Amino acid sequence: MASGLLVLCLGVATRLVEYYQGHAKTYEAGVTLGRATDTYDAVGQTVARTSIPSLTEAAVQDALAAFRGQIVQKPPVYSALKQGGESLHRKVRRGEAVDVAPRSVTIHGLKLLSFVSPDQIFLWIRCSAGAYVRSLAHELGQALGTVAHLSYLRRLEAGPFSVADASIPPTIERAAGAGSLSDLLVTPGAGLGMPCLIVSEEEQGRLGHGQKIYRDHSLPSEEGRVQDPPFLAAIYDRRGRFLGIARALAADGNGSGTIWKAEKWLAQQLI
Repeated sequence: MASGLLVLCLGVATRLVEYYQGHAKTYEAGVTLGRATDTYDAVGQTVARTSIPSLTEAAVQDALAAFRGQIVQKPPVYSALKQGGESLHRKVRRGEAVDVAPRSVTIHGLKLLSFVSPDQIFLWIRCSAGAYVRSLAHELGQALGTVAHLSYLRRLEAGPFSVADASIPPTIERAAGAGSLSDLLVTPGAGLGMPCLIVSEEEQGRLGHGQKIYRDHSLPSEEGRVQDPPFLAAIYDRRGRFLGIARALAADGNGSGTIWKAEKWLAQQLI
């Protein structure tokens, strides 16, 4: 029931996973009304069946309005979220009682693709990292006066990466077998969505040894706005080679510039 884009970090790029996890995601989703499951999706065990009120497309559109923008959402207990250092789904499967606190997420875009009466709703969703489409389906059912579960999910985008540009498993397997897997890979640091800072050879050496560097200007964000520290930037040398990630710290003196320190330095491993 789930398919689509999965961003994989290999080799030295595994050190960048935490920065890619924060990207917004785009999905197509199907919601089936009248049946609730323990996992909030089609593979879970049925926990409730409820009649479905007579609904119109306008009624579904009205219900969706409450789920746009910043909302408070309760994640499913069958999830990889950790509690006490262990995934919640492991605790639940052992029969332990698990309580998940609601949290704030952002639904950047939510469109009704179609409503097939009486029980099928198809959606386009653009959401922040940490949002659960399963929870949205579950709560949408409640908003419509019934119960529901997620019956279909396809991830279309994760940050700048699109399923249209992805390689399917058979293609990856053939490339690996032929020793040409590297032809399918993007360079480390691609698609981070951070501002970029180009450094000199001397500055590169200082950052690589844990020292700080000073720049007498601030960097614009992806949207063109000048940011105030602290924030992160992707660091490149003057040949365009990705070196790592540095954090902008509050500047000394009159505050017109920025002090930088390496946070994740990959230069030696990328040689």
